[in-house]
Amino acid sequence: MSDYAHHVSTDGPSIRTLEVRLPSPLIELRDDRVELHGVRLYLKRDDLIHPEVSGNKWRKLKYNLAAAREQGYARLLTFGGAFSNHIRAVAAAGHYLGFSTMGVIRGEEHQPLNESLGYAVSRGMTLTYLDRGTYRRKAAADVLAAVVDEFGPCFVVPEGGSNALGVQGCAELPAEIDIDFDVICCASGTGGTLAGVAAGLHEGSQRALGFAVLKGDRFLDDEVPRLQREAFGSDTSNWSIDYDFHFGGYAKRTAVLDAFMADFEDRHNVTLDWVYEAKMMYGLLARIAEGVFPAGTVIVAVLS
Repeated sequence: MSDYAHHVSTDGPSIRTLEVRLPSPLIELRDDRVELHGVRLYLKRDDLIHPEVSGNKWRKLKYNLAAAREQGYARLLTFGGAFSNHIRAVAAAGHYLGFSTMGVIRGEEHQPLNESLGYAVSRGMTLTYLDRGTYRRKAAADVLAAVVDEFGPCFVVPEGGSNALGVQGCAELPAEIDIDFDVICCASGTGGTLAGVAAGLHEGSQRALGFAVLKGDRFLDDEVPRLQREAFGSDTSNWSIDYDFHFGGYAKRTAVLDAFMADFEDRHNVTLDWVYEAKMMYGLLARIAEGVFPAGTVIVAVLS
């Protein structure tokens, strides 16, 4: 059992004021819906890394935060939707590490703030909003320059923390797993976690499977290899994405998904995040039931 300990960055200055739990716990999920098909399923509990900066959010921010500090920035600026876990995590990291934080939110402002944005503000984040058309161009030089000009010099972390530094942090996850496994699964929004996890697998038969939480075009098919090339200079072919379990799109939910979450909590005393992890687990259990995974397959599902 790992303990909470100060995390020290391997690149750049030490980050000493945010205690994180690494490696995150790995537990076997005993569930008749899995065992019926001869499959073994483990949960990688990245959601327990830190109560506020958990899972892939910490892994993606780790090297970005070190780079911001090394380059002398006191302010972080990032992007996200109204229910973004990334926005929450950046706000919390800034609070603990002494950075001021700015969040650029997709869409119009709504009052009162939802729980996610209210939390970000409570941790000191300043919010601004971009209409959806402009937000789609957020990486364009003119849009980014206008946002930076509004807040002053800042270290820009992309939406979801998905850049080369974020992918490098996620690539460290597979090395923490001390069992032999065949497939590792994660929820996929911006593609950074899947890109890193796939790059961190051993050469051979291990594969990564992402479950898309967004509805629409399949931009992740191009984004995952692009992120891998940005981070490591080359891409891998040991991954795939399941697009069938978005439940209507990002931050959308249905009565079926809600019932699944309640049942999962009753069975396993684990509360799933409805934006990401519940969709992944629903999709994974559905694919197991369909016989997609041969008997004897060992699967690791990452909860973030």
